[in-house]
Amino acid sequence: MWGASDELMFYFKSCSICHRMEPAWRQSGKGRGRGRGGGGALPDGAPLRATGYRGSQAPGPRSDGASWSSKARGGNAAAGAENISNKEVSSQTKFEEIRRSNQAAAQKFTEAQYSSSSEDEGEEEENGKQGKILASTLTTYTSQTGGDATDLERTRQYLNDAFQSGAITCLICIASVKRNQAIWSCSGCYCLFHIGCIQKWAKDSIFLVSSVTDEDFGKKEHPWPCPKCRYEYKPQETPSRYYCYCGKVEEPPLDPWLLPHSCGQVCDRDFKPTCGHKCLLLCHPGPCPPCPKMVTVTCFCKKARPVPRRCSAKAWSCQKACGRILPCGQHPCKSPCHEGDCQPCPRVSKQRCLCGRNVAERLCASPVWQCEQVCGRTLSCGNHTCERVCHSGPCGDCPRSGNRACPCGKSRCALPCTEDVPTCGDTCDRVMECGLHTCSMRCHRGACETCRQEVEKQCRCGKYTRRMPCHKEYLCESKCPKTRDCQKHQCKRKCCPGNCPPCDQSCGRTLGCRNHKCPSGCHRGSCYPCPQTVDVTCQCGTSGLTVPCGRERTTKPPKCKELCRSPSTCHHTSRERHRCHFGACPPCRQPCQRTLSRCGHICPASCHDEVMVKRTDKPQLAGPWEQPSEPAVVRTALPCPPCLVPIPTACLGKHEVTPLPCHEARPFSCSRPCGRLLGCGNHCCTRECHTVTLPDESEDSQKAGRECQSCEESCGQRRPAGCSHPCPLPCHSGDCPPCAQMIRLKCHCKITSLFIECLKITTADKETKKLLGSCKNQCPKQLPCGHRCKETCHPGGCEGTCNQKVKIKCPCKRIKKEHPCSKAREGQIVVDCDQACKDLQKAASEMKEAEEKAAIEEEKRKQQAELEAFEKRLKGRRKKNRRNNETEVEETLWQKYKKYIMVPVCGILLAGATFYLIQAN
Repeated sequence: MWGASDELMFYFKSCSICHRMEPAWRQSGKGRGRGRGGGGALPDGAPLRATGYRGSQAPGPRSDGASWSSKARGGNAAAGAENISNKEVSSQTKFEEIRRSNQAAAQKFTEAQYSSSSEDEGEEEENGKQGKILASTLTTYTSQTGGDATDLERTRQYLNDAFQSGAITCLICIASVKRNQAIWSCSGCYCLFHIGCIQKWAKDSIFLVSSVTDEDFGKKEHPWPCPKCRYEYKPQETPSRYYCYCGKVEEPPLDPWLLPHSCGQVCDRDFKPTCGHKCLLLCHPGPCPPCPKMVTVTCFCKKARPVPRRCSAKAWSCQKACGRILPCGQHPCKSPCHEGDCQPCPRVSKQRCLCGRNVAERLCASPVWQCEQVCGRTLSCGNHTCERVCHSGPCGDCPRSGNRACPCGKSRCALPCTEDVPTCGDTCDRVMECGLHTCSMRCHRGACETCRQEVEKQCRCGKYTRRMPCHKEYLCESKCPKTRDCQKHQCKRKCCPGNCPPCDQSCGRTLGCRNHKCPSGCHRGSCYPCPQTVDVTCQCGTSGLTVPCGRERTTKPPKCKELCRSPSTCHHTSRERHRCHFGACPPCRQPCQRTLSRCGHICPASCHDEVMVKRTDKPQLAGPWEQPSEPAVVRTALPCPPCLVPIPTACLGKHEVTPLPCHEARPFSCSRPCGRLLGCGNHCCTRECHTVTLPDESEDSQKAGRECQSCEESCGQRRPAGCSHPCPLPCHSGDCPPCAQMIRLKCHCKITSLFIECLKITTADKETKKLLGSCKNQCPKQLPCGHRCKETCHPGGCEGTCNQKVKIKCPCKRIKKEHPCSKAREGQIVVDCDQACKDLQKAASEMKEAEEKAAIEEEKRKQQAELEAFEKRLKGRRKKNRRNNETEVEETLWQKYKKYIMVPVCGILLAGATFYLIQAN
């Protein structure tokens, strides 16, 4: 039965197996140094299902206080076995579930990575999906306008930016706003910020303002501004939760078929300016579009009949004359029907000034004007004149009439306007400019003098005191050591009273965009985001995005559908049609089409004016420590390749015509024999195909030229029959000369050599040849009988009977008789043996018998000797010693070779006897 340790060990093993089965892109954060708090611990808030456990099967303490180990130890054997089997089944099931989920995730990732065959197809699918979402968002609006979407261009731009990666940037952190991040939208400029960034911004702004302006820090409520448009919000309006654009749904779920951060419901926000209607679009970023409702309204001048118009454009003009009386009160308004008050009267008329002295032509809209002359009319006192500039109405009373006060204001008296009020003689006592002392002079006219009393004055900073005239300000030379409100720079103002002025230096810190410096005065906290924007455009500038400054380096330029406008850098007048792009244009693939200078053909190869070629020159290294650099690639123009236009070209000997590339089109040798008929008329030139120059400049393809070889062979014409000699002349045309060679021939008898002219023997007839071939000697041939022919040398076999005498013998050859050879061969003559012949035959036979007996006896003796020798070898040592004592007798030559001599001798004798007997007969 398993314990808790065994169970946990199985769990960790299964988890490690599942982890190894996961692909690399799903194992992020699972390497070394990650999750050292516990090998199988779950993160806070993570569901137990993520680790393969469900419900109460998760490892850890139980709610009833019993541990897993105690429960495992407390059960009986049967329950433990059943527990083990259930756990094995559940673990196997979990393992299979995890394996299937990993396989499904890997398959999904593979399909997502490689489902599209090209980047353009993926872009088309993405654009199609965005188009569907935009269409669904704008459907409720376009249904009210009859499909007219001209007023939605600004809204459409906001929607496109929401879809496009990198188009929306948080100006606080200068990072892209992703579709799965919580955001906040400003109601003034509709700019999007990360909710965490805007919360920190609001908190820092309120803190900085409070720390500078509040004496009792933190008790007053200060607004915080939008980082972009400076629209102010109250502290209570600081965002604390993530809402959709329309504010209806908190924490809107991420839906791939809706706009990012949209709830998908109807916006229902009031239109601006307020018209009583609400926005009909689905929850969207940016301002609401103009109201599409239809209302019935009249024109500005109220003269035309009411007509139905779009609520956003309900103000309209009938273009008729307004007719209302202008402010001048004389002329009617002749402008077309317009909104608001009429314009001032544009006509010119003669108008008098306020005093009525001067007349001038002025605009009817401004009839009141002053001539800038002093009035000069006598006042009611009759003594003084009006000193006011041109005015209307009465001049008023004399300013010197009535009760008037003395200069110091202590006494008053009524005197005629022609007399001045005298001084009262009392002390002036008017407060002087210092504000502390009074004038000690007697009542006088004009301003009081400067205060000259010496007082104990304290400097402005309060550090020093000094006696000096009251009208002078006392400033010490000490510089203020306090830090100004920027908390960076010292005040350094002389004799500062403590209220140090704001820092007058510029901030100068580099903004988050990394392009500009903060233009504000030196301040505390973070600088405002860079207010500038940058247009990220394509190469030609047709398509572009407006992004906050600093994002242009990371924002991918929009893909432009226009054609590239870069001028051609090769010899072609225009480039191949391709879309706008950054960087160098792709290599020109148009045909070169240049006229080749050698042959005049057009180069069909691709343009080669700008080809990337590796540099072959190697720079000299300064020493062994310097590493050789990689070969640089330079863009250079290559010459046109060799012309490949097929040109029919004949070989040197005009044997064949072969299409050759133009750059190789020159007379060539076809490697055949020349074959032209030489001057001999019998042989052809055997040289390999070569140039042929005919002396008469003809074009005969069979006639040999000067370059052909001269015939060096002997005459090869057919010789006359029987002549085997070659022609003594070299190869020639026509008949050969008669053969003058002497032929060595054997005569008919083949004994004598005859020397005869070849011409005679080849031209002779049969009889003449027979005579020429005879040596005139006796024929040496033998007749059938064996005798020599008696005729002269002749061809063929010998004929006739032989008459030469021959000897005929008896059978034993003892008796001899002469007879003609012809009769002897015919068997007409026979010689018989006599008695003497018979006796000789008998003696010869007896002698032969004796020789045979002697041979038999000799053979028996040899056999007996061999038998005795064999028996001696079989006997023992005694016999061996005895044999050693015996003397060996050597055989004589006669004994050794007797049989070899006697047999032939006897045969010869027998043959001689037989021949003699035959001759005798």
